[in-house]
Amino acid sequence: MTPKLPETGLQIFSTVTEAGRIELSLRPVPVPQPADDEVIIRVEATPINPSDLGLLLSVADITQLTTEGGVTSAPIPPHLQRVVAARRGAALPIGNEGAGTVIAAGASAAAQALLGKIVSLAGGQMYAQYRCAKAQDCLELPTGVSAEAGASSFVNPMTALGMIGTMRKQGFTGLIHTAAASNLGQMLVKLTQAEAIPLVNIVRSDAQAALLRGIGATHVIDSSAENFPAALAQAIEQTGAYLAFDAIGGGRLAQQILQAMETAAGRGKPYSVYGTTQKKQVYIYGSLNTGPTEITRSFGFSWNVGGWLLTPYLQEAGGAEIARMRQFIRDHLHDIFASHYTAQIALHDVLDPAIIAKFAQRATGAKYLINPTR
Repeated sequence: MTPKLPETGLQIFSTVTEAGRIELSLRPVPVPQPADDEVIIRVEATPINPSDLGLLLSVADITQLTTEGGVTSAPIPPHLQRVVAARRGAALPIGNEGAGTVIAAGASAAAQALLGKIVSLAGGQMYAQYRCAKAQDCLELPTGVSAEAGASSFVNPMTALGMIGTMRKQGFTGLIHTAAASNLGQMLVKLTQAEAIPLVNIVRSDAQAALLRGIGATHVIDSSAENFPAALAQAIEQTGAYLAFDAIGGGRLAQQILQAMETAAGRGKPYSVYGTTQKKQVYIYGSLNTGPTEITRSFGFSWNVGGWLLTPYLQEAGGAEIARMRQFIRDHLHDIFASHYTAQIALHDVLDPAIIAKFAQRATGAKYLINPTR
């Protein structure tokens, strides 16, 4: 029998107004009775990922955040209004993933089996006190694993596994990863170690380099160092890493990676006006730098730059592969896929301009976790 549920719970929404502003609001929403194949999750932990910020704040100028009547807002610069035109007037729920306790379940055996269990979920709308979901979409966490430990069990772990899956499907044997000291980057270091895959890590400071070397990373290159191009080319030559995943996006980094790949591939080879025949691929999967991607072609003709997203990868992978990935993540939440957070905040804190200014920096080592029960 399903216990009595609260009538409403609080949830965060982001709206682009007709006046061209982002508005963030915390609203009461009904808590439904679950259908036979559904459960109600009391959300206890949900992370703030860069992909969440893209929906939460979009391209608003957060230096001009204001709060009035419980609503936080910021203007969208005129030249960026076209970017948000398609979502104008729509109140969008936020939160790609999270975890919590199942407090009510439908009549099906699958739903009832989850009652009282801690589960993780990736289905959007997680910046809320309660979330209704299909039982089959929930991942039951192992006994003793908290909601906090399981909150980030989808986006970063699946992305790391998807990067390696892409590498193998496209015939590469090594990887380059930028912004490599992030939670995702640390997972990728541990995962490639476990699977004996060469990995070149690009970071932006000595502290980030030390962090990765401390967890066993071998090839760590500081992009702020004067010898960055030469050091990167040497690491590529040593590892054979001609596939890169770039979280920065804007600026010249993709160009620098392709040039270093060409330099490594051309050593000891006869000169050709067309460059080497080595296949070189850079996938941009993030936008830590929102400026233009600058490409000056100086690395032959055998190269590609493109975008990479997890969702299309999973759609192509299919159900059996996704199930294998989910089980592997479940088995390694305490080691390979462990996440670390700077601070826990409440739902209403997400509307606080001072706190927004901190998590919107997307700084390495500064990952925030929302606890909607606070």
